[in-house]
Amino acid sequence: MRPILPGRHSLFWRLAVPVVLLCLALIWLSWTLGRQVERNAYNLSEEARQVLVGYSAELERAWRSDGAEGVDSWLARMRASEETWMVAVDGRLQSLGTQPLSLEEASRLTFLRGLDWPVSPRSRGLPYIGVPFPDRPVDGRLVLQLPARFQPAGYSLSRRLLTHGLVPAALALLLCVLLYRQLIHPLARLREQANALCADELDSHAGGGVSLRRDELGELGRAFDHMARRLSGHVAFQRQLLRDLSHELRTPLSRLRVAAECDLSEEALRQRLERDVEVMQRLVETTLDLAWMDTERPRLVMEDVAVLPLWELLVEDACFESGWDAARFQCELPEDCRVHGHLNGLAQALENLLRNAIRHSPEEGSIRLLGWHEGEHWHLCLADQGPGVPEEALERIFRPFTRLSAARSGEGFGLGLSIARSAIRLQGGELWAERGDPGLHMHLRLRKAQ
Repeated sequence: MRPILPGRHSLFWRLAVPVVLLCLALIWLSWTLGRQVERNAYNLSEEARQVLVGYSAELERAWRSDGAEGVDSWLARMRASEETWMVAVDGRLQSLGTQPLSLEEASRLTFLRGLDWPVSPRSRGLPYIGVPFPDRPVDGRLVLQLPARFQPAGYSLSRRLLTHGLVPAALALLLCVLLYRQLIHPLARLREQANALCADELDSHAGGGVSLRRDELGELGRAFDHMARRLSGHVAFQRQLLRDLSHELRTPLSRLRVAAECDLSEEALRQRLERDVEVMQRLVETTLDLAWMDTERPRLVMEDVAVLPLWELLVEDACFESGWDAARFQCELPEDCRVHGHLNGLAQALENLLRNAIRHSPEEGSIRLLGWHEGEHWHLCLADQGPGVPEEALERIFRPFTRLSAARSGEGFGLGLSIARSAIRLQGGELWAERGDPGLHMHLRLRKAQ
């Protein structure tokens, strides 16, 4: 059952987090920044507040010093300078001057606004503002109609464009940049490398910036790198195989040309022809087998294989081909040695290893097969008593068409060990060589039978 939500390293979270943050930022802008801009647009400016508070302080001082006459005198001067209606009242909304309020003036006191209240520029007429005396124990206030010069400008079109257009657009652009860096840029990098791969640049790779990611794009980058490496290896292998095969075919072809030019009898020519054609046929067949295993990577039918009976069958065939006595093949495998593999593939690998050991063994030499447990695997070791292989050539002997002229020369095309390693790897196992004392030890590691 697939999980409902992707893993914590999924690209989903890399894309979801910026989108969620953008939504939260837009909500914050709509609530906080928009509210602040609106407050600045509809509320009285700081300068207007300071002027009105100053007027209230002057009125309070006039009332304290000269009483009602001082209030009347101050109001007369201010009405002339500000050209607006204003009165002074106490806490019961009664006039502090000598003249009582008219009914019209008293009605205006029911629509008083504070200094912190918003003022809409669309309202009909200028609003009436009540400014308390700075000295709170004195219960009085200045009431005036707001002078026209102090009226707020309101929420202008430019401010609307700023809060509802430019800032959200900037956040959206930031989100696009993040999405580009997280999604589009890696995909563009993969596209460039794919195009380079199509142009036969086989060393192309996704690069650490993509392959080291832990999300789906990182998996795609690693898959691309694996594909590029495998393709490069296949192409290099095929080219090397063609060069080696063409080189190997020159020898029997040269012999056939020499035989055709020589004055040989019909029977001798026929025997030479059959022998060289057989050599070329075996060479082509083994080369095709190796190429097929390396490029096709077939899915083998796996089963439990008893190694001891298989070894006995291979020894019987080897005795017939080489003329060796069966006693020279020593087996030290436990009877319960059973591996999980492909029967024909394992038989082919062991047969190639056995023939290689026979070919390079001295007269009266012997070959041993050992085996032991290693966790969930069986470790097999095929040891001969030949001259051995130099340490630096232990890996090179598994390359196609490799024949060491000094230490382990002999007949053959140099393909047996390559085919054996490919057959073992197709079964999920390993094959490697180590120097023995004396001879060469071929090690196989295969999974235990289930």
